[in-house]
Amino acid sequence: MPKFTRKKLLCLTAPLAAVPIAGKLVLEGSSAEAAGHDHAAHNTSASHTSTSHAAVGHAAMIGEGAPAVGGPHDLDALLYPPPALPHEPGRLRELTIVATDREVEIAPGVFFPAWTYNGTIPGPVVRATEDDVLRVRFVNAGAHPHTIHFHGIHPTNMDGVFEIVERDGELTYEFPARPAGFHVYHCHATPLKKHIHKGLYGAFIIDPKEPREPARELVMVMNGYDTDGDGENNFYTVNGRTFYYARYPIRVKQGELVRVYLANLTEFDLVNSFHLHADFFRYQPTGTGDRWEYTDTVMQCQGQRGVLEIRFAHAGTFMFHAHQSEFTELGWMGYFQVEE
Repeated sequence: MPKFTRKKLLCLTAPLAAVPIAGKLVLEGSSAEAAGHDHAAHNTSASHTSTSHAAVGHAAMIGEGAPAVGGPHDLDALLYPPPALPHEPGRLRELTIVATDREVEIAPGVFFPAWTYNGTIPGPVVRATEDDVLRVRFVNAGAHPHTIHFHGIHPTNMDGVFEIVERDGELTYEFPARPAGFHVYHCHATPLKKHIHKGLYGAFIIDPKEPREPARELVMVMNGYDTDGDGENNFYTVNGRTFYYARYPIRVKQGELVRVYLANLTEFDLVNSFHLHADFFRYQPTGTGDRWEYTDTVMQCQGQRGVLEIRFAHAGTFMFHAHQSEFTELGWMGYFQVEE
């Protein structure tokens, strides 16, 4: 694959208003089950969209015209969270998280020297129900000291600030899962901005005692990458790869409840944002309380997160992206493919 620099990516996605869009972008339908977890939409007509569509700009870039790496299911474990479990006070939830150093291909031919939890950026989705006991064995297999700091309520000796885990060391975090809501976790070793920017973060869902309404659930973690070390991001993504959900649109069904757990872990920029085209959603900050906003755009600073709930009124292809135009053109955009 050709290597995509920041400049090349901007040139590729720059709108060329004088170029007409020929034809209509349509994704063929699928079974109800495939609508939830089948990203094979790239094998349908959208994949065979001519390169002239991509040349028009990011608003028409879809399927094979989108500069993304990997196959259609590569990010499924990050997009689709583990299922929620009913409330059962004292239930033990155990998992292991390993910090490793590895190169991650974030755009075609662009490799980022990452520090990761379990080998991915973001790290694995951690999920529990309120009053579960969460036991996390953390192993540091990286070259630098690391920790895990979970947002939430827990004893301070479980906070991942002073308990630095040296190379080849390990530490077990154990605490009751509370409060219910959508949280994040990340490394808290210094220099903090480097450890977060290099990729040590992930999503942390604590389900309430009274379960939320059943929904098609998705996790989206916004981030950026500084690939030339100048303290400014060159690429932006959701779930770690540029234009991934433009190449492989997320399939959902018209009228079903779609719930998105949205978090921002972008370093070097004050805010990131999410904008949905052609529909509105309800937004609950931090996934807590009773306050919901009805909108099509939300902003988050680093560490902020919230829950979006959408019922698409129409079938079709719905774009979503950062509402900072540069972020969009540098990789942070995708589509929902809504089936009848």
